[in-house]
Amino acid sequence: MTPYFVTATGTDIGKTYVTAGIIRAARQAGQDAMGIKPIMSGYNEFNPEASDAGALLAAMGKPVTEQTIAAISPWRFTAPLSPDMAASREKRSLSLRSILTFCRIAAEAAPGLMLIEGVGGAMVPLDNFYTVRDWISALEIPAILVAGTYLGTISHTLTAVEALQARQVTISAIVLSESLSSPVPPDETAYAMAKFVPRIPIFTIPRHNNETAFKRLAWALSPHQPAAVRA
Repeated sequence: MTPYFVTATGTDIGKTYVTAGIIRAARQAGQDAMGIKPIMSGYNEFNPEASDAGALLAAMGKPVTEQTIAAISPWRFTAPLSPDMAASREKRSLSLRSILTFCRIAAEAAPGLMLIEGVGGAMVPLDNFYTVRDWISALEIPAILVAGTYLGTISHTLTAVEALQARQVTISAIVLSESLSSPVPPDETAYAMAKFVPRIPIFTIPRHNNETAFKRLAWALSPHQPAAVRA
């Protein structure tokens, strides 16, 4: 089936939280589901369970070890910075071609739902030339855009939508992950946002009691849905 790229309007918005939640809900529904996070910054090798890759492995029901972390997140950096800056500090570099190859091989091997989680927001630099947007565009797969519910999120989300659509990236869903500080209920934010992106499904994920919300989102992305619904 078609893999999805999970990106966001910025850093610490909730990409991993949403990605892991979708995987967990899909697996609970009896579907095959897996995720990878090819690039990870801010990685602490002495506490892999607390990493984004660790969260994805836990959602997949896999042990968190050095080997399993490396299998889904081969490019890991210590500094909690954008990939270009984190790599520079370690005198390393990123190759978009290698990243694309890794993603394509993983997607082809996936028996069911495959989520490729990006790093930071949609316009985060990977090196001196490419951004996450270039990565998504080159893969030619639909994106799931994760946004918060904080004050200003509508502007940030619509800006990200414009940036992605400018590269012909299909956005299959916008997921509003409830922020710690939300001026209005998430559903009200979704309603206001939908007026500007009427063709993109918007899902809300509350901070608590969100099992039903994740089940609904996982079902919408599942291979049981017609292609027109998923893309």
